Amino acid sequence: MKAAPRFELGIKDLQSSALPLGHAAENEICISTSNGISQAEQNLLFLSNGHGEDTIACRVIEALHEINPGISLEVLPIVGEGKVFAKLVEDGSLSKIGSSTFLPSGGFSNQSFSGLVLDVKAGLFRSLWRQWILIRNSARNGRIIVAVGDLLPLLLAWASGADYFFIGTPKSDYTWTSGPRFSFSDFYHRLKGTEWDPWEYWLMRSRRCKMVAVRDKITARGLRNHGIAVVAPGNPMMDGIDKSDCPNDFKKYRRLILLCGSRLPEAYENFKKLLIAIQLIQVSSPMAVFVPLNSSSMRKKIEFILLELGFTSTNKSISKVGILREWNKKSLNILIGFHQFSAWANWGEVGVANAGTATEQLVGLGIPCVSLPGKGPQFNFNFAKRQSRLLGGAVAISKDDRTLAKRVEFLLNSDLDREFIGLKGSQRMGPEGGSQYLARIISTKMSQALQ
Repeated sequence: MKAAPRFELGIKDLQSSALPLGHAAENEICISTSNGISQAEQNLLFLSNGHGEDTIACRVIEALHEINPGISLEVLPIVGEGKVFAKLVEDGSLSKIGSSTFLPSGGFSNQSFSGLVLDVKAGLFRSLWRQWILIRNSARNGRIIVAVGDLLPLLLAWASGADYFFIGTPKSDYTWTSGPRFSFSDFYHRLKGTEWDPWEYWLMRSRRCKMVAVRDKITARGLRNHGIAVVAPGNPMMDGIDKSDCPNDFKKYRRLILLCGSRLPEAYENFKKLLIAIQLIQVSSPMAVFVPLNSSSMRKKIEFILLELGFTSTNKSISKVGILREWNKKSLNILIGFHQFSAWANWGEVGVANAGTATEQLVGLGIPCVSLPGKGPQFNFNFAKRQSRLLGGAVAISKDDRTLAKRVEFLLNSDLDREFIGLKGSQRMGPEGGSQYLARIISTKMSQALQ
């Protein structure tokens, strides 16, 4: 059985004490676009553990496929169904392995003990065991692992015995360097100098770990102080988002993007709460609220909520911009579409958002957001607080619907403040281009191993 190829990687090839976000230190890292690696020798298995992680993995996979269409790529979504990979699987450029397990916590059991208990009852450990067997067999068959996420995929990659790359997406030192810094966790992170834990950077130091990438420069600096060769080449979350201008038909409106999340039934509760709050906003112009839903199966329940709150359907669709149906109530217009986030995101002036990845992407475009946390499990107060600190306050947390309405009014009525807050958030997210750069690093290191 063929062993996984070993990489001869010099630390100086990856270290950069001042590697800026989105700008490769080309004098320190030599990126090859050569794709002269045979399909038999270039086999990768991606592990990802969450919706945001799936999105990042998908972008890197797309970039790798562009570099070398003959590469053999597999993905194993540890949490959820991995719907974001569907198109790549359908095109034949990616194989998805493993079966999906419904987790009541939505994969957020690390945020509460009760969520963990529910996940265990739903078969969490049984699912992990089946996934571990697949990972171990893939490693024995010569696949290199790309772990995307936090400790769990990193640990699985290390335990497999294969060489691996690690893209550490969820943790950022902005979450403890921003804000009051009075909590025990903030003190603990200051003591370490990084949000990553000792057992995590021990796994990053393994000789089999051939690349560590993180989401921003400040987090990279913290890990370098622990001897980790790490890069921060831009944020893959910002790749693939359409930045087209808002159509003229909507420029007379004040424009909001409503993000209710993807986890059901929580998304329905978020949608209703946010819609109630939006009706309290008082501005002189009519408002257009774009609601990009991620599944057509949500349509029936969403329309029931709109009817319940007194909205009426115009029975008019604007298919050329992806709007399935328009709903009205006085001067408030709700525009529903499916899988339209990328197309609509740049049209908004302000986001009202109880979501994870999509909120970060919206902020990355320079659009400030206001959130109204619920009971979770995905978007609760603790999650919202961490998100707000991560994004430099570009997501303002509201305690009730009236507070949300006032904050949105303030942002709509103050162009200068809206732009300043949006700029701060986009700086925290970093620029696009990260997935292409990471794909080139991975391809280059694999090429070096075969020379």
